[in-house]
Amino acid sequence: MAHGTTPHFHNTDGLRSIEVGSKEFQCIGALPPFDHPHVFLDMGKDTEIVCPYCSTLYIYKSELGEGQSNPASAIFKAKAA
Repeated sequence: MAHGTTPHFHNTDGLRSIEVGSKEFQCIGALPPFDHPHVFLDMGKDTEIVCPYCSTLYIYKSELGEGQSNPASAIFKAKAA
């Protein structure tokens, strides 16, 4: 499955919140094989959004840049098969 240019984030560490530099992204929950359905989240004009599956609070921080997160370990990088 191709991920295109939409950033993917995960919360395997069980953090209360994750800062992201993207307002549109996908949350996968935890790293596979413990992931939830990959849900597309769009903050729109808001600066926060909660994933409806894992309840992770994502907070937009423009200074991070597109596709970046704090902590950086929350970025999901798909491995080629």
